[in-house]
Amino acid sequence: GDLDKVVNLLLSLSGRLARVETALGSLGPHAPAEDKVALREKQRLLAAQLEDAKELKEHVGRREEAVGAMVARYLPAEHLQDYQHFVKMKSALITEQRELEEKIKLGQEQLRCLRESL
Repeated sequence: GDLDKVVNLLLSLSGRLARVETALGSLGPHAPAEDKVALREKQRLLAAQLEDAKELKEHVGRREEAVGAMVARYLPAEHLQDYQHFVKMKSALITEQRELEEKIKLGQEQLRCLRESL
């Protein structure tokens, strides 16, 4: 459960940071200074939160290793391999699911824009 939450947090923060950086990059030279300052502050806060989330992921990783070592003492080799595979795949699948959700959202937004332009 913690792994799910941390991976989702990392994906969310990195996505938000990317959007802020894109917004900063798209501001023209005549954009109001307060807009630039606000976006830079948001960027700084998101970057700090992302670093905190990375530390949290490392902590969860250490806990995962400790749990894995304990589980290894009680499970037969076959079940241990299944457990290890499950843990590895869970994180990858969460990431893939999030990417697919973002692609769907982008596709829906593009479709909405196309309909409005027609």
